[in-house]
Formats: sequence, C-alpha cells, structure tokens
Amino acid sequence: MARHRLSVAERLASAEKDVLLATIRQQSSWDEFLVMQAVLHYGAITPRFSCNDLRGVLPELGHGFLGAAINGLRTGGVIEKTGRLVPSTQKSTHGHRIHVWRLTGLGEEIAAQRETDRLARRSAAA
Repeated sequence: MARHRLSVAERLASAEKDVLLATIRQQSSWDEFLVMQAVLHYGAITPRFSCNDLRGVLPELGHGFLGAAINGLRTGGVIEKTGRLVPSTQKSTHGHRIHVWRLTGLGEEIAAQRETDRLARRSAAA
C-alpha cells in the first residue's frame, strides 16, 4: 500500500489539531466535573438534550472542551446519540448540525444515585 505524503497545509492542520487536543487535555478536572453534572442534570429532567442546552448553564469553557467532554461521556457509556440532529446556536458554528443525546441505562443509574445521595445529605444536615 502506497503512503500518501502530506501537503504543507495538511501538516499545518494536523499540528493545529494536536495543539487544540493538548489544550483540551489541560482543562481542569473541575471543568470535566461541571460538564458531567450538567449532563446528568439535563438527562434526569428531560429525556433528550444537546450542547445548546448545556452551554446555557455552563461557564465559558475552552475551545472544543464541551465537545471533547461529551465524547468522553459517550465513550464511557453514560450518554448515547438519539439519532436526531439540531442546528447549533453557537454563533461561531454558523448553525451546523449537532447531536441530541440521552442518558444510557448507566447514565440513569448514576443520575439516580446522585439524587439519592443529595437527599441523604439534605436529611443529615436537617
């Protein structure tokens, strides 16, 4: 099989992607925690949600971080795609289509356990 030699533009794009991925990896675990909490919250109160919903309740995150965190939750089996796409409300995306998500069985279990733990803490504090 012949190897394709990358053009200068392809090498620059690859280098920029590597820098972006390194920046995303440097985001704090607190940001990851915030995204997971928002996902579990939305998943518990509504059967379907998109990043449009999450951006409305999250602080400004680094470029690309929300998508990377969502992908991590998908890979971890916490959420899954519904098969539906909606236009992004983020201006920089020019309305490109984004996935609608739902909690998986595992995600529902985690959300339910969080609620049980929250109620137990509230009872203990009273």
